Amino acid sequence: MTPAETAREERRGGIYAFAAYFLWGFMPLYFLLLAPVGPWEIVVWRILFSLAFCAVLLTVTRTWGKLFAILRDRRLVFWTIVAGLLIYVNWQVFLIGILTGHVIEGSLGYFINPIVTVLLGVIVLKERLRLAQWIAIGFAGLAVVVIIVAYGSFPWIALTLAASFGTYGLVKKQIGPRVDAISGLTLESLWLTPIALIQLVVVAATTGLVFGTQGVGHTVLVTLAGVVTAVPLLLFAAGARRAPLTVIGLLQFVAPILQFITGAWILHEPMPLERWIGFALVWVALVVLSVDSVVSSRRSRSISDVADLV
Repeated sequence: MTPAETAREERRGGIYAFAAYFLWGFMPLYFLLLAPVGPWEIVVWRILFSLAFCAVLLTVTRTWGKLFAILRDRRLVFWTIVAGLLIYVNWQVFLIGILTGHVIEGSLGYFINPIVTVLLGVIVLKERLRLAQWIAIGFAGLAVVVIIVAYGSFPWIALTLAASFGTYGLVKKQIGPRVDAISGLTLESLWLTPIALIQLVVVAATTGLVFGTQGVGHTVLVTLAGVVTAVPLLLFAAGARRAPLTVIGLLQFVAPILQFITGAWILHEPMPLERWIGFALVWVALVVLSVDSVVSSRRSRSISDVADLV
């Protein structure tokens, strides 16, 4: 591939990744349209309709063979089960946050996610941190303390979202390119189907099911949950394969910024001074982390170029 073709592919990858994060950023507004369906019922339909949509995609793209090849590898099956459980926790807590007026706290979770990813690298992968990364972690930790002490509430939604999605990313790294995006989402949805069916029965027996009772338009919106789930994931997978890691790392802030704007200015969730201070500390941490990432990437590229010349 020529340098011009490489640059074109990288630009395309950046566009795909931006589109994915843009859609994820406004996803709270879509799920709010599904009211009065509750978060426990929405997750059920999200799992089941994602599975159905992925089955259609596998048929259209004629890639069922890839799925069956993955099923023959016990290690990959194990990791897809783990990934499925983690994304279930993430989806469920995300929806609870949105539908109980905690969109801003949900955005905080995705702001913290890069910090969690770095921490997991140290704890699980035994990676060594640079000074700037330790400083970023310190600021993020201070932000959580400020929110707990000054704001008076434990940000369990934010921390659960950050931990579950950060660990999900770690598991996907263990899987690597051996599981493509469509097959991965298909298997994750498949393993979650028993949980979804049990949850469906529980919701029906307690609060009652809302799906199909609010008119045709509302029913169509709920049915589209599978498409809304899958499309950003596929765009992200296409972008991640093409764009440099530094670009992906910087673009990941698009989604929580849009979620923050949605919560603060569209839904008018409260933002007292204490919460602003907590968020400001997180943003300082992310600036430090991002600058360090860019500098480190450029330094590595320079060393590589020198090695090539030698």
